[in-house]
Amino acid sequence: MTVPVFKVAIAHAAPVFLDLAATVEKTCSLIQEARRNGAGLVAFPETFIPAFPVWSALRSPIYNHDLFCRLAANSMLVPGPELDRVCDTVKQAGVIVSLGFNERSDASLGCIFNSNVLIGEDGTVLNHHRKIVPTFYEKLSWAAGDGAGLRVCDTACGRIGMLICGENTNPLARYTMIAQGEQVHVSSYPPIWPTHDPQDGGNYDLADAIRLRAGAHSLEAKAFNVVASGFLDQAMLESLSDLHPDAARILEGSPRSLSLVTGPSGQIVSDVISDEEGMLYADIDIAQCVAPKQIHDISGGYNRFDIFQLTVDRSANRPVTFVSDQTAAPCTDHDQPPGPDSSQANLEPRE
Repeated sequence: MTVPVFKVAIAHAAPVFLDLAATVEKTCSLIQEARRNGAGLVAFPETFIPAFPVWSALRSPIYNHDLFCRLAANSMLVPGPELDRVCDTVKQAGVIVSLGFNERSDASLGCIFNSNVLIGEDGTVLNHHRKIVPTFYEKLSWAAGDGAGLRVCDTACGRIGMLICGENTNPLARYTMIAQGEQVHVSSYPPIWPTHDPQDGGNYDLADAIRLRAGAHSLEAKAFNVVASGFLDQAMLESLSDLHPDAARILEGSPRSLSLVTGPSGQIVSDVISDEEGMLYADIDIAQCVAPKQIHDISGGYNRFDIFQLTVDRSANRPVTFVSDQTAAPCTDHDQPPGPDSSQANLEPRE
């Protein structure tokens, strides 16, 4: 049995705030940089393109319509020209890429999903996942996804699965990945996630939560966990600080995110990056996932499938299903009904 050994690159980076074209170009540049440094897998943060909507934590929603409209206008279609641009870069570089982005729907100008794609070395989209449940104030920006992207893909870097932010708190979602033989888990997070005014205490410690989640999943799955978190740069901080008199103080006082890699024992096996923007590199040897399975293999001998059973619906939920009527008169060009969501038609994930 031959198992992969490779280098992973994590883009602990900030987008060009709410600028789709510029952030896509930055994405492509970072992919090329990672390849020049020998990476086989490159992981990007949650909704890296074009931003994480943290403004929903800072200002009442009745004042955020302009930001929502900007987010919708700068979100990507799947498939679409911006994703094609990234896929072309991935193909040229010959790497595997996990990319988080805001996805707009071709069925609604105001519908946005928190999405992630896994792109193979040939530029093909291997998996397209929409976050199943937006968390807390994220519901003000994103629609709920579905189970279609709860898949683990065979790649040159092993069997790769991915979950977005709070999905890594969901035991059933995580077990769904483990039960498909996951060897590398990609977890994506925002740069910051305020839940309380820091002066009142009780604010959510995102960095601490990431360490707990990443280590726990690695320990249970006996897999590597690649954590890719965003970075709050000065330009984004200044833009957000203008939203409310207390915004700057809240942002300055809220814990930042971090990026790292945990190994099959649950321990951190890489450097940790938090307070600066940059690329984090780590070496991964999938052979290290084997021996720990002797102790706890919850997708194998350390489970009781006769007692516990999990059913996962991986159908893609779409707003309408058209059934062909062979007796109907053909439509002319001007009255052709809209087709199904293109992400279902053209990007059926591969097992």
